[in-house]
Amino acid sequence: MVSKTDDIQASVPNCNVNTVDLAEGETPDHQETKAPNKDPCACGHSASTVVMNGGRAHYHSEEESKQDGGGDMDGGEDSNEQEVIVIQDTGFTVKIQAPGTEHFDLQVSPQEMVQEIHQVLMDREDTCHRTCFSLQLDGNVLDNFAELKSIEGLQEGSLLKVVEEPYTVREARIHVRHIRDLLKSLDPSDAYNGVDCNSLSFLSVFTDGDLGDSGKRKKKGSDLEQIDCTPPEHILPGSKERPLVPLQPQNKDWKVIMTPMQCLKVLTMSGWNPPPGNRKMHGDLMYLYMVTVEERHISITASTRGFYLNQSTTYTFNPKPANPSFLSHSLVELLSQISPAFKKNFTVLQKTRVQRHPFERIATPFQVYSWTAPQVDHTMDCVRAEDAYTSRLGYEEHIPGQTRDWNEELQTTRELARKNLPERLLRERAIFKVHSDFAAAATRGSMAVIDGNVMAINPGEETRMQMFIWNNIFFSLGFDVRDHYRELGGDAAAHAAPTNDLNGVRAYGAVDVEGLYTLGTVVVDYRGYRVTAQSIIPGILEREQEQSVIYGSIDFGKTVVSHGKYLELLERTSRPLKVQRHNVLNEKDESVELCSSVECKGIIGNDGRHYILDLLRTFPPDLNFLPVEGEELSPESVRHGFPRQHRHRLACLRQELIEAFVEHRYLLFMKMAALQLMQQKANKESKMATLTENSSPEAAVPALPSTENPDASAKSSETSTETLTDGKSDAVQIETTSTSDAPQPAATEATTIGAAPKAEQTTETDSPSAAATTINASQATPTEDNVVPTVTTNGPLVPVATAIQNGECESPLEDPKSREVVLNACKAVGSISNTSFDIRFNPDIFSPGVRFPEDSVDDIQKQKQLLKDAAAFLVSCQIPSLVKDCLDHSALPMDGATLTEALHQRGINVRYLGNVLEFVDKTPAKAQLEHFYRIGISELITRCAKHIFKTYLQTMYSISQGVELSALSAAVSHFLNCFLSSFPDAVAHLPADELVSRRKNRKRRNRVPGGGDNTAWASLTPSELWKNIVSEAQSYYNFTLHCENADQVVEKYALQKITLLREISIKAGIQILIKEYNFDSRHKPAFTEEDILNIFPVVKHVNPKASDAFHFFQSGQAKVQQGYLKEGCELINEALNLFNNVYGAMHVEICACLRLLARLNYIMGDHHEALSNQQKAVLMSERVLGVEHPNTIQEYMHLALYCFANGQLSTALKLLYRARYLMLMVCGEDHPEMALLDSNIGLVLHGVMEYDLSLRFLENALAINSKYHGPRSLKVALSHHLVARVYESKAEFRSALQHEKEGYTIYKNQVGEAHEKTKESSEYLKYLTQQAVALQRTMNEIYKNGSNASIMPLKFTAPSMASVLEQLNIINGIIFIPLSQKDLENLKAEVQRRQQLQESGKSLEDLTVDGPLELEDKMPMDVNVD
Repeated sequence: MVSKTDDIQASVPNCNVNTVDLAEGETPDHQETKAPNKDPCACGHSASTVVMNGGRAHYHSEEESKQDGGGDMDGGEDSNEQEVIVIQDTGFTVKIQAPGTEHFDLQVSPQEMVQEIHQVLMDREDTCHRTCFSLQLDGNVLDNFAELKSIEGLQEGSLLKVVEEPYTVREARIHVRHIRDLLKSLDPSDAYNGVDCNSLSFLSVFTDGDLGDSGKRKKKGSDLEQIDCTPPEHILPGSKERPLVPLQPQNKDWKVIMTPMQCLKVLTMSGWNPPPGNRKMHGDLMYLYMVTVEERHISITASTRGFYLNQSTTYTFNPKPANPSFLSHSLVELLSQISPAFKKNFTVLQKTRVQRHPFERIATPFQVYSWTAPQVDHTMDCVRAEDAYTSRLGYEEHIPGQTRDWNEELQTTRELARKNLPERLLRERAIFKVHSDFAAAATRGSMAVIDGNVMAINPGEETRMQMFIWNNIFFSLGFDVRDHYRELGGDAAAHAAPTNDLNGVRAYGAVDVEGLYTLGTVVVDYRGYRVTAQSIIPGILEREQEQSVIYGSIDFGKTVVSHGKYLELLERTSRPLKVQRHNVLNEKDESVELCSSVECKGIIGNDGRHYILDLLRTFPPDLNFLPVEGEELSPESVRHGFPRQHRHRLACLRQELIEAFVEHRYLLFMKMAALQLMQQKANKESKMATLTENSSPEAAVPALPSTENPDASAKSSETSTETLTDGKSDAVQIETTSTSDAPQPAATEATTIGAAPKAEQTTETDSPSAAATTINASQATPTEDNVVPTVTTNGPLVPVATAIQNGECESPLEDPKSREVVLNACKAVGSISNTSFDIRFNPDIFSPGVRFPEDSVDDIQKQKQLLKDAAAFLVSCQIPSLVKDCLDHSALPMDGATLTEALHQRGINVRYLGNVLEFVDKTPAKAQLEHFYRIGISELITRCAKHIFKTYLQTMYSISQGVELSALSAAVSHFLNCFLSSFPDAVAHLPADELVSRRKNRKRRNRVPGGGDNTAWASLTPSELWKNIVSEAQSYYNFTLHCENADQVVEKYALQKITLLREISIKAGIQILIKEYNFDSRHKPAFTEEDILNIFPVVKHVNPKASDAFHFFQSGQAKVQQGYLKEGCELINEALNLFNNVYGAMHVEICACLRLLARLNYIMGDHHEALSNQQKAVLMSERVLGVEHPNTIQEYMHLALYCFANGQLSTALKLLYRARYLMLMVCGEDHPEMALLDSNIGLVLHGVMEYDLSLRFLENALAINSKYHGPRSLKVALSHHLVARVYESKAEFRSALQHEKEGYTIYKNQVGEAHEKTKESSEYLKYLTQQAVALQRTMNEIYKNGSNASIMPLKFTAPSMASVLEQLNIINGIIFIPLSQKDLENLKAEVQRRQQLQESGKSLEDLTVDGPLELEDKMPMDVNVD
């Protein structure tokens, strides 16, 4: 059975999610679009379903369509939906009584476990010092792992007593660790050091604490003190200064803490541990040594009854209790009695801790590293020291002495039941938790391996060939061991294989077939080495690989074996992953059947589970990078200079590309079949009437309406569960294709695509219009409905046994002509079936050493052609579609990471970056793509530098060869100097003592075979490094860089050195000291070795998904799309609940959920709630993505808008200034998004009457808008209007008139004189003219009569806050239009038509190009002005 993740269909396509706030284009899914179970919709497929549902009772319809697709059970859907609601609604309150405190109320939910109440108590200010207690109800101890609903007698108002329990050694350790965590709770050093999933957040520095208590703040905001409005010099438009220090402003809480551990000077384990036998029998568990702030040295015994002072000193052991002994159950109580300073400071510390927003404190699921840090004092810390030396093996879950069996945990969680929603939630939560724990353990292990702290299991072999086991995880290095990859590219292939394998693991994991298991896999790049960490198949270490492998090949296709059970299991993945079942020949020339690539190995573990590993060829090869003798690529590929020789032969197409290609072929298939069928029907006179209606649009846009229509009818009529389950994955990532395909059916021959942007529709409009056509068509003309489903049911996205299909729609298929039509269409698109649409790829085509049986020659030929077509599709459709999306601003990358994401979403590998940049270079509208080109160049340069840095580090030190690491910081700083500093002869500075030790070492090292000279790194020069970068760009990306040093690059491509530094640091895992670097000095290098603080691992792993939550989220988006805001809001809230249930409190998808909720709250008038949700979104984005990630910048902008709406003006300004600083650093001033930011800042400054400042920002926004949207764009008209308003406030009417005239001209030309915007502008012009005339008269009067002049009072209007807010809403894409009930009715009937008109008809939509209407009583429209 394919799991629920695959089948839910009620969703809205990525391409039109951006009505509400997703103008940036991120659904939560965007973080991880590789898994096939994302975005289950094609433009126009699911959208149509959703819109139709919109007509029925909206709340359940979404879920019904979703549940029917379930393949689990049809009956249960309503109950499932109810269960979800139940989770939210039936919380109850219990009373908690803790020793020595008043009882208090606690809100709990029946789904919670008792343990969760424990966690709450360990976090509360008054009970945080307790760890060893039980909860009792009427004298009965509650089981920690019981759900509250299963406890008899627990109800509203029950009293739970906190009862202190005796300690054990384990409990005592946990207690000490917890107290240490409380003492360190405000200390940011763990976040800087990247430890324990701590990460940085700076929002509170700008909001002055929590935004919740806005009452006090409002007064403060409206004082408009001067200091609030003037930004620092480096934030002003045009400033060239890019300081680094403001990136991490000082938090005032930290200043308190920077005096290390101000509650205690020392807390450490005593040297007298462990207790001797006679003391154990007195209950001693362990001894602690402390020094209080008052300099009192004390020794403490942890016993079963609690903690007390003993009489030991540093040199004498006397475990007897001191007098008084202060026996206390908690260490905090004990210390409070001994040290007044502890008592006072601990109270302050806890108060400050609980006042911080919880999101500043909660651990993130995966570690986020900061590339900058201040110099933090290193303090004494017993727990940290102990962790380092025990490698924390025993502490994974506080089970001392036991290591976790990762494989068993990973596989057992997958086997959990998943029939209904609660079961699925439990399963997904378990999977997610184990995965994040495994990723953390694998990262620690990989670092330990590279640091030389782990003994190899084959120590006798050369370093590169060594393998390691640590903490039940298997580690191998990314080198070509035993010439395994010799034919595929040696070490380059061995380096690429782990990421390919990880993509395979991700894909199979997402399909989630019961009975088929993959290994936990994490790929870590650290200090120049690549380590693959995998969980261990039970029993695999005890036998030779040859005996273990019962499916696949261990020698790249020479010996091949197959296995019935594996074929059956893999057959179930072949549809969603588009893998064709095929035969290959083994060394005895026997035909062996496979359903994967030959490298994929099947091993049955000692636990009886069927494992597959080595999934590096899950996806088919990319022929553009795989020259094969005698094979000719298609003309599109050849025109772009392919095929090109790559470093290795493992270049594969991405899964997103496969999905997009299949979807594109499906549209083609539908168009061909529909056209042929219609030609047939046209001959029958009875059908003439309906057909004539439909054929005229066909002519204009070939087969669009009927293309999309069959699609929709397929979706709605597909009740067969398999169809839905598998069909879903075919629809992934359609956003990419429909942009390029829908408007031009034969996009494979899209030679004219350069000119396409004008002709094509935008991503957003694509899908709603498709949806609209669908509905109108399917409701209006039943006859047409019968025409097309013939084709559709024959080719849903994926074939189900054709018998079923034929059963669904028998009559037309019995007609031989129809069958012939389908056959022709199948042949034309390369379907492997003749009766239905079914495209799959044979991953073994062009694999060296793989041979195929003679009888499959035709099939192989077909497959080769399909691969050539897919490779051509990438260069002729996907790259132009990306560039087009950047032109119409539906894709807005800001840095390397978001650029890579944009490429990957469209299935474009980063190795195509050179081609993408070349394409941009040749685009006529290149000026409007400057930002994209610049980010691309910067990404290309830093990636080349990263490749060189990797080999640079490998030459300087090798694992376990005794080579000193003492020069690592000098080597890294030297590399950065060569890369970025203007200092021409960067020389590596080696301190004298290190030179001495180096001399000694050299003698010793010469005896080490292959040790090499360890100072080779020091001879690197800037010119040599840049030569290498230029040649790397040429050889890897086929791109010619014209530069010889950093300064030339910066000048030629308008890059910023600070941006390059950020990109290389993040990619290579370098952490540098936060201070101002002088890159441009020609007298001394920018970096010294003191500036390099650390090297972090760069980690790749699988991100398990919360599928139900995700589908709720998409359903909510769909509702919002149709204007059902309340229902949308409920669904999104539900999604938030479920996300929290699976991921815990912190996750990037929860962040997207909160942002959307805040936007909805705002539109529905609940500004306070909007502020609260957006604050959480900002904190979470900072913590999970990083403080200067482009998403975080967006979140800051949204928060500023809601602050302004809540009257917190100075906070809004601070937030906008912070966003501008971050954006300047990440991508510089010249970026389309900067125009929006500057318009926001300018408007707020206008509101607080800082007119001159306001003008600087608004005029900058105007210049950027004119550059990137074209001088005739409506965005530019709006910018002119905003500038005119400020000039009016300054009484400079001539300038105001000049700008408003510009705006008026644009409106008149773009939307016509009758349009309300044109009329408004015209009115405003009249008003300005009157004011100007009045002013002139007054001036003349003064000139004429001097001081006797009778002066008419002039109206100088300061802008009202309401008018500023209205303009802010407009530029941020929200327009409120008051409507009567009748208007609402009319509008609801017209929503689809309006959506279609967005591009073509120049109506109000032109002003609001980015999204359809939101319908509510007040008719808020959430749009993005164009």
